[in-house]
Amino acid sequence: MLSERSLLLAERSVPRYTSYPTAPHFTDAIGPDTMRDWLDSLDPAASLSLYLHVPYCRSICHYCGCNTKAARKDKPLEEYAGLLKREIDLLAGATRARQVKHIHWGGGTPSQLGAGRLREVGEALANCFDLSQIAEHAIELDPRYVDEDLAQTLAAMGVNRVSFGVQDINPRVQQAIGRVQSVERVEQSVRLVRAAGIEAINIDLMYGLPHQTEAEVRRTAQWAAGLKPKRLAIFGYAHVPWMKKHQNLIDTASLPGAGERLAQAAAARDELERAGYVAIGLDHFADPQDTLAIAARDGTLRRNFQGYTTDGADALLPLGVSSIGYLPQGYVQNAPDMGGWKRAVEAGEFSTVRGLALSPGDRARATVIERLMCDFSVDFGDIALDALGSRDALDDAIAPLDALARDGVVERERRMVRVVPAAQPFVRLAAACFDSYLQSERARHSVAV
Repeated sequence: MLSERSLLLAERSVPRYTSYPTAPHFTDAIGPDTMRDWLDSLDPAASLSLYLHVPYCRSICHYCGCNTKAARKDKPLEEYAGLLKREIDLLAGATRARQVKHIHWGGGTPSQLGAGRLREVGEALANCFDLSQIAEHAIELDPRYVDEDLAQTLAAMGVNRVSFGVQDINPRVQQAIGRVQSVERVEQSVRLVRAAGIEAINIDLMYGLPHQTEAEVRRTAQWAAGLKPKRLAIFGYAHVPWMKKHQNLIDTASLPGAGERLAQAAAARDELERAGYVAIGLDHFADPQDTLAIAARDGTLRRNFQGYTTDGADALLPLGVSSIGYLPQGYVQNAPDMGGWKRAVEAGEFSTVRGLALSPGDRARATVIERLMCDFSVDFGDIALDALGSRDALDDAIAPLDALARDGVVERERRMVRVVPAAQPFVRLAAACFDSYLQSERARHSVAV
């Protein structure tokens, strides 16, 4: 049983750990020259993952935490697609590695580019890289703007997974978050992509939104499960108006408290497991035969900037403004501002403005954190021995872990730590025990649950 401190723990501020070290610790010591050197040193046989960021939407939802802006005219979209094609050429010219295993289009709303421009960028990828062994080609979609032409185009491009952002089906909640969409419209979009031959469908939901109740979150989860997607994700709304000014449009008084958020997350989990989905990590659910569920069972589940994934590529290459990538030496991030990214690409240069070269200690802690986030248990002594030559190299985590153990969050035996099943929503707190940057950082994060 969780202690009476559980609500206080739920309100603690910790990173989401889609990487370690986390992005606030990237520095400008990593720039275009480093990016070029790291790409040049990639093994020609290295497997690649590509992430393409499209920072445009029809309108901006009040809850959004992404790097995006509204675009209602065609010119910026045309220009952006052209620059993406130039950046693809730039990347391909800097590395001998060609074998792509995963492609992910994120945003923003990538389909805002339009079917024709998506096709052109897809052709540029196919011309520059080997896409014959693609395991997953995924794109994020706004279900309000899917038509037959878009669905057919995506299928022809080789897209085999789409993710629909739904969030909540309650009209009052939708009004409060600036994203009004009927269940009929979402259901139509699901039918269109299935008719085009794309069977792997993800549905993204949220809890912790303004005016949400446990009953309404449960009802949304029931409806979403009825669409029979392959995967679902239930994300906790991160209210960070100091970072995203448009979130000030949300009335803070209408947001559920820590106890309500915990109950909402538990209700969604209960409904999805009752519908036959397998819980994956912190916030994902999958059909038992989906590759994500298989990876969770066999211990190969991974976590990256897109969340839980089966992507085990040797390098993740970033395309587009603000996009973050990973190479064997460390992390890189493209310019977050459109002007900086555009000027670099037009000059035939990488727009890399930040990153981090990983130390052996960073790698060891990253492995521990990833296994905790994916498996809820880890022997950090084994990892420390393999990576750093000493079982006690990560023992600075023992004191904070034992504090969590007293609160009923984890169990520890020597250097084996396990998040207890009832406390799995608090797994980020356990991961934070291994974060050597956290004590010194000034960045503010979202709440733990």
